[in-house]
Amino acid sequence: MNRKDVIIYAMNTEIKTITSWLGAGSLDIFGCPFSGKDTQGKILAELFGGKLIGGGEILRSHKDPQKINRILASGGIIPSDFYLDLMVPYLSRSNLRDMPLILSAVGRSHGEEPIIMKAAADSGHPIKAVIFLNLSEAEVWARFQDAKIINDRGERADDSSEALKTRLIKFRDKTIPVIEFYRDKGLLLEVNGKLSVQEVTDGILQGLLKRSVE
Repeated sequence: MNRKDVIIYAMNTEIKTITSWLGAGSLDIFGCPFSGKDTQGKILAELFGGKLIGGGEILRSHKDPQKINRILASGGIIPSDFYLDLMVPYLSRSNLRDMPLILSAVGRSHGEEPIIMKAAADSGHPIKAVIFLNLSEAEVWARFQDAKIINDRGERADDSSEALKTRLIKFRDKTIPVIEFYRDKGLLLEVNGKLSVQEVTDGILQGLLKRSVE
């Protein structure tokens, strides 16, 4: 077995170990705008045979998209009661049964954490780990400018300079306490979000592998 085959075998073994540990549980990914939540979410969903659930995408598909877009365009966060009325039943959908869920910043406002944890557990998808893609605000703005040049995010109401400023304030005020909540629970896995996509994925997998064998 050559070196490449050894590496592939080791990776496959690690993925199987993590997948067995994760079961039908869920991973929740947090990070400021442009930290790569959805990118990593898609990768993890594919690796573990799970379903990526992006709270923002669900909100934008709501029956009253104009109401959602008005809030998002201002950089605001959806009111918790309205958000939870959408998310809690969604986690219990029959098509999600018996598969792991990769959540993209589900329950990102302080105060929603206990309800999201209970809803996830009650639906058969207990939160097994919370991933924090740590990225500085300077790097956020650099990525924002790069995204404007390559136009790789499509038309989004919340992708303006003013909205981004508001989103960063909301992240500091509302989401950082959520991250600390999960840190206190021993669920947090923090990864340097400035690294390359592959390096971030590798960091996540190593952290999950460690948890799976503890």
